[in-house]
Amino acid sequence: MSRIIKGLLLLFAGVLLFSSCKSTRPMIKAPLKEEGPEYLYTRLKESELKFDWLSLKFDASYIEKRNSTDFKGQIRVRKDSMIWISVTPALGIEMFRMVITTDSVKYVNRFNKDYFVGDFELVSRFLQIHVDFDMMQSIILGNDFQFYETNSFRASIDNLEYKLSTTGRRKIRKEAEDASSDPVVLLQNIWLNPDSFKITKVDLKEYMKDNRKLNASYGDFLPLEKQSYPSTLKFDIMAEDVLKIRINYNKVTINEPMAFPFSIPENYDRIK
Repeated sequence: MSRIIKGLLLLFAGVLLFSSCKSTRPMIKAPLKEEGPEYLYTRLKESELKFDWLSLKFDASYIEKRNSTDFKGQIRVRKDSMIWISVTPALGIEMFRMVITTDSVKYVNRFNKDYFVGDFELVSRFLQIHVDFDMMQSIILGNDFQFYETNSFRASIDNLEYKLSTTGRRKIRKEAEDASSDPVVLLQNIWLNPDSFKITKVDLKEYMKDNRKLNASYGDFLPLEKQSYPSTLKFDIMAEDVLKIRINYNKVTINEPMAFPFSIPENYDRIK
Protein backbone atom coordinates (compact mmCIF):
# COMPACT_ATOMS: atom_id res chain seq x y z
CA MET A 1 0.00 0.00 0.00
CA SER A 2 1.54 3.30 -1.06
CA ARG A 3 2.41 6.05 1.35
CA ILE A 4 -0.30 8.33 -0.03
CA ILE A 5 -3.00 5.67 0.47
CA LYS A 6 -1.81 4.98 4.01
CA GLY A 7 -1.84 8.68 4.77
CA LEU A 8 -5.31 9.18 3.36
CA LEU A 9 -6.69 6.28 5.34
CA LEU A 10 -5.14 7.69 8.47
CA LEU A 11 -6.42 11.17 7.71
CA PHE A 12 -9.96 10.52 6.54
CA ALA A 13 -10.51 7.68 8.95
CA GLY A 14 -9.65 10.06 11.69
CA VAL A 15 -6.93 8.38 13.56
CA LEU A 16 -4.21 10.37 15.18
CA LEU A 17 -3.09 13.75 14.06
CA PHE A 18 -2.00 17.06 15.40
CA SER A 19 -0.04 20.26 15.06
CA SER A 20 0.53 23.35 17.17
CA CYS A 21 -0.48 26.05 14.68
CA LYS A 22 -3.37 28.35 15.57
CA SER A 23 -5.55 30.52 13.38
CA THR A 24 -4.65 34.15 12.79
CA ARG A 25 -6.92 36.70 14.46
CA PRO A 26 -6.65 40.19 15.94
CA MET A 27 -4.91 40.48 19.27
CA ILE A 28 -7.25 40.62 22.24
CA LYS A 29 -6.30 43.37 24.64
CA ALA A 30 -8.69 42.61 27.48
CA PRO A 31 -8.50 39.31 29.39
CA LEU A 32 -11.00 36.70 28.32
CA LYS A 33 -14.08 36.28 30.43
CA GLU A 34 -14.23 32.84 32.01
CA GLU A 35 -17.11 30.73 30.72
CA GLY A 36 -18.51 27.35 31.71
CA PRO A 37 -18.18 24.23 29.52
CA GLU A 38 -21.91 24.13 28.72
CA TYR A 39 -21.84 27.68 27.35
CA LEU A 40 -18.66 27.09 25.33
CA TYR A 41 -19.87 23.82 23.84
CA THR A 42 -23.19 25.40 22.86
CA ARG A 43 -21.34 28.20 21.06
CA LEU A 44 -19.05 25.64 19.41
CA LYS A 45 -22.04 23.77 17.97
CA GLU A 46 -23.66 27.00 16.82
CA SER A 47 -20.51 27.97 14.90
CA GLU A 48 -19.98 24.62 13.15
CA LEU A 49 -20.22 24.41 9.38
CA LYS A 50 -23.75 23.25 8.53
CA PHE A 51 -24.59 21.72 5.16
CA ASP A 52 -26.36 18.94 3.29
CA TRP A 53 -23.94 18.70 0.36
CA LEU A 54 -20.34 19.89 0.25
CA SER A 55 -17.55 19.88 -2.34
CA LEU A 56 -13.95 20.81 -1.43
CA LYS A 57 -11.07 21.01 -3.91
CA PHE A 58 -7.66 20.90 -2.25
CA ASP A 59 -3.88 20.94 -2.55
CA ALA A 60 -2.01 18.80 -0.02
CA SER A 61 1.36 17.51 1.11
CA TYR A 62 2.13 14.22 2.82
CA ILE A 63 5.35 14.10 4.85
CA GLU A 64 6.96 10.97 6.32
CA LYS A 65 10.57 10.63 7.45
CA ARG A 66 11.52 13.91 5.71
CA ASN A 67 10.09 12.68 2.41
CA SER A 68 7.34 14.92 1.05
CA THR A 69 4.75 14.10 -1.62
CA ASP A 70 2.50 16.79 -3.08
CA PHE A 71 -0.91 16.01 -4.54
CA LYS A 72 -4.29 17.58 -5.18
CA GLY A 73 -7.82 16.35 -5.30
CA GLN A 74 -11.45 16.77 -4.39
CA ILE A 75 -13.68 15.75 -1.48
CA ARG A 76 -17.44 15.48 -1.83
CA VAL A 77 -19.66 14.98 1.21
CA ARG A 78 -23.31 14.05 1.58
CA LYS A 79 -23.87 14.87 5.24
CA ASP A 80 -24.03 11.82 7.52
CA SER A 81 -24.16 9.54 4.48
CA MET A 82 -21.12 9.47 2.19
CA ILE A 83 -17.63 10.90 1.68
CA TRP A 84 -16.06 10.68 -1.80
CA ILE A 85 -12.36 11.41 -2.32
CA SER A 86 -10.39 11.71 -5.56
CA VAL A 87 -6.60 12.19 -5.51
CA THR A 88 -4.47 13.38 -8.41
CA PRO A 89 -0.66 13.64 -8.29
CA ALA A 90 1.37 16.29 -10.09
CA LEU A 91 0.96 14.58 -13.49
CA GLY A 92 -2.77 15.41 -13.50
CA ILE A 93 -4.11 11.84 -13.85
CA GLU A 94 -6.33 10.47 -11.08
CA MET A 95 -4.42 7.89 -9.07
CA PHE A 96 -6.76 7.12 -6.19
CA ARG A 97 -10.49 7.21 -5.49
CA MET A 98 -12.22 6.41 -2.19
CA VAL A 99 -15.84 6.15 -1.08
CA ILE A 100 -16.67 6.08 2.63
CA THR A 101 -20.17 5.36 3.91
CA THR A 102 -21.47 4.91 7.43
CA ASP A 103 -20.53 1.22 7.41
CA SER A 104 -18.00 0.67 4.61
CA VAL A 105 -14.74 1.88 3.07
CA LYS A 106 -13.84 1.29 -0.59
CA TYR A 107 -11.03 2.56 -2.79
CA VAL A 108 -9.34 1.92 -6.12
CA ASN A 109 -5.65 2.56 -6.79
CA ARG A 110 -5.18 3.14 -10.50
CA PHE A 111 -1.38 3.20 -10.22
CA ASN A 112 -1.12 -0.26 -8.62
CA LYS A 113 -4.30 -1.54 -10.29
CA ASP A 114 -5.78 -2.84 -7.05
CA TYR A 115 -8.74 -2.08 -4.81
CA PHE A 116 -10.01 -2.43 -1.26
CA VAL A 117 -13.50 -3.14 0.06
CA GLY A 118 -14.10 -3.51 3.78
CA ASP A 119 -15.87 -2.29 6.88
CA PHE A 120 -14.63 0.02 9.61
CA GLU A 121 -13.52 -2.85 11.80
CA LEU A 122 -10.97 -3.87 9.20
CA VAL A 123 -9.75 -0.29 8.78
CA SER A 124 -9.59 0.21 12.56
CA ARG A 125 -7.39 -2.87 12.91
CA PHE A 126 -5.14 -1.61 10.14
CA LEU A 127 -4.90 1.83 11.75
CA GLN A 128 -4.72 0.43 15.32
CA ILE A 129 -7.33 2.93 16.52
CA HIS A 130 -11.11 3.22 16.52
CA VAL A 131 -12.48 4.86 13.38
CA ASP A 132 -16.01 5.62 12.26
CA PHE A 133 -17.77 7.76 9.68
CA ASP A 134 -18.66 10.51 12.13
CA MET A 135 -15.02 10.99 13.11
CA MET A 136 -13.91 11.21 9.48
CA GLN A 137 -16.61 13.67 8.53
CA SER A 138 -15.91 15.90 11.52
CA ILE A 139 -12.13 15.98 11.29
CA ILE A 140 -11.94 17.06 7.64
CA LEU A 141 -14.33 19.98 8.34
CA GLY A 142 -13.14 21.17 11.74
CA ASN A 143 -16.40 20.19 13.45
CA ASP A 144 -16.81 18.25 16.66
CA PHE A 145 -17.94 14.62 16.78
CA GLN A 146 -21.70 14.13 16.87
CA PHE A 147 -22.05 10.85 18.73
CA TYR A 148 -19.94 11.37 21.86
CA GLU A 149 -20.84 12.58 25.32
CA THR A 150 -20.76 16.31 25.92
CA ASN A 151 -21.16 16.40 29.72
CA SER A 152 -17.57 15.56 30.71
CA PHE A 153 -15.79 18.70 29.51
CA ARG A 154 -13.87 21.12 31.71
CA ALA A 155 -13.42 24.74 30.59
CA SER A 156 -10.30 26.89 30.86
CA ILE A 157 -8.41 29.67 29.11
CA ASP A 158 -5.16 28.85 27.31
CA ASN A 159 -3.03 31.32 25.34
CA LEU A 160 -5.92 33.73 24.68
CA GLU A 161 -8.26 30.96 23.55
CA TYR A 162 -10.95 28.93 25.25
CA LYS A 163 -10.12 25.30 25.92
CA LEU A 164 -12.43 22.35 26.50
CA SER A 165 -10.79 19.25 28.01
CA THR A 166 -11.97 15.77 28.89
CA THR A 167 -10.25 12.60 30.04
CA GLY A 168 -13.23 10.32 29.59
CA ARG A 169 -15.45 11.21 26.66
CA ARG A 170 -17.44 8.14 25.68
CA LYS A 171 -19.16 7.31 22.46
CA ILE A 172 -22.95 7.28 22.63
CA ARG A 173 -23.97 3.80 21.54
CA LYS A 174 -26.38 3.71 18.64
CA GLU A 175 -28.97 0.99 18.16
CA ALA A 176 -27.18 -0.43 15.13
CA GLU A 177 -23.96 -1.02 17.06
CA ASP A 178 -23.01 -4.27 18.73
CA ALA A 179 -23.89 -3.91 22.39
CA SER A 180 -21.10 -6.33 23.29
CA SER A 181 -18.33 -4.14 21.85
CA ASP A 182 -16.14 -2.18 24.23
CA PRO A 183 -17.09 1.51 24.49
CA VAL A 184 -14.64 3.99 22.97
CA VAL A 185 -13.24 6.47 25.50
CA LEU A 186 -11.45 9.58 24.25
CA LEU A 187 -8.95 11.87 25.93
CA GLN A 188 -9.49 15.14 24.11
CA ASN A 189 -8.59 18.83 24.16
CA ILE A 190 -10.40 21.37 21.96
CA TRP A 191 -9.27 25.00 21.53
CA LEU A 192 -11.82 27.62 20.43
CA ASN A 193 -11.34 31.05 18.88
CA PRO A 194 -12.95 33.40 21.47
CA ASP A 195 -14.47 35.61 18.75
CA SER A 196 -15.99 33.03 16.41
CA PHE A 197 -15.98 29.92 18.66
CA LYS A 198 -14.64 27.93 15.72
CA ILE A 199 -12.34 25.01 16.56
CA THR A 200 -8.71 26.00 15.95
CA LYS A 201 -6.97 22.93 17.35
CA VAL A 202 -7.75 19.42 18.61
CA ASP A 203 -5.60 16.92 20.50
CA LEU A 204 -7.01 13.42 20.56
CA LYS A 205 -6.13 9.92 21.72
CA GLU A 206 -7.91 6.85 22.98
CA TYR A 207 -7.79 5.93 26.65
CA MET A 208 -4.86 3.61 27.48
CA LYS A 209 -3.33 4.07 24.01
CA ASP A 210 -0.66 6.66 24.70
CA ASN A 211 1.51 5.63 21.75
CA ARG A 212 -1.09 6.77 19.20
CA LYS A 213 -2.10 10.40 19.06
CA LEU A 214 -3.78 12.80 16.68
CA ASN A 215 -3.26 16.57 16.52
CA ALA A 216 -5.31 18.70 14.14
CA SER A 217 -5.08 22.46 13.53
CA TYR A 218 -7.49 24.64 11.56
CA GLY A 219 -6.77 28.15 10.31
CA ASP A 220 -7.32 30.85 7.67
CA PHE A 221 -11.10 30.82 8.04
CA LEU A 222 -13.03 32.10 5.02
CA PRO A 223 -16.71 33.06 4.62
CA LEU A 224 -19.16 30.61 3.04
CA GLU A 225 -22.83 31.64 2.75
CA LYS A 226 -23.05 33.38 6.15
CA GLN A 227 -20.85 30.70 7.71
CA SER A 228 -17.10 30.13 7.72
CA TYR A 229 -14.76 27.21 7.11
CA PRO A 230 -11.03 26.56 7.70
CA SER A 231 -9.10 26.78 4.43
CA THR A 232 -5.87 25.40 5.92
CA LEU A 233 -5.62 22.16 7.90
CA LYS A 234 -2.54 20.66 9.54
CA PHE A 235 -2.47 17.12 10.85
CA ASP A 236 0.28 15.33 12.77
CA ILE A 237 -0.19 11.60 13.26
CA MET A 238 1.91 9.90 15.93
CA ALA A 239 1.79 6.10 15.73
CA GLU A 240 4.67 3.80 14.78
CA ASP A 241 5.94 6.66 12.61
CA VAL A 242 5.26 10.39 12.63
CA LEU A 243 3.16 11.42 9.64
CA LYS A 244 2.29 14.98 8.66
CA ILE A 245 -0.47 16.03 6.29
CA ARG A 246 -1.02 19.61 5.18
CA ILE A 247 -4.19 20.57 3.28
CA ASN A 248 -5.34 23.77 1.67
CA TYR A 249 -8.95 23.99 0.49
CA ASN A 250 -8.94 26.27 -2.58
CA LYS A 251 -12.55 25.94 -3.77
CA VAL A 252 -15.60 25.09 -1.68
CA THR A 253 -19.18 24.61 -2.91
CA ILE A 254 -22.07 24.10 -0.51
CA ASN A 255 -25.55 22.58 -0.87
CA GLU A 256 -25.39 21.68 -4.57
CA PRO A 257 -26.37 18.02 -5.10
CA MET A 258 -23.61 16.01 -6.77
CA ALA A 259 -22.72 12.51 -7.93
CA PHE A 260 -20.35 10.06 -6.23
CA PRO A 261 -19.10 7.93 -9.14
CA PHE A 262 -17.19 4.79 -8.19
CA SER A 263 -16.44 1.59 -10.07
CA ILE A 264 -13.84 -1.18 -9.86
CA PRO A 265 -12.24 -2.41 -13.11
CA GLU A 266 -12.50 -6.17 -13.58
CA ASN A 267 -8.72 -6.64 -13.96
CA TYR A 268 -7.86 -5.00 -10.60
CA ASP A 269 -6.62 -7.15 -7.71
CA ARG A 270 -8.36 -7.02 -4.35
CA ILE A 271 -6.31 -6.09 -1.27
CA LYS A 272 -7.20 -8.20 1.77
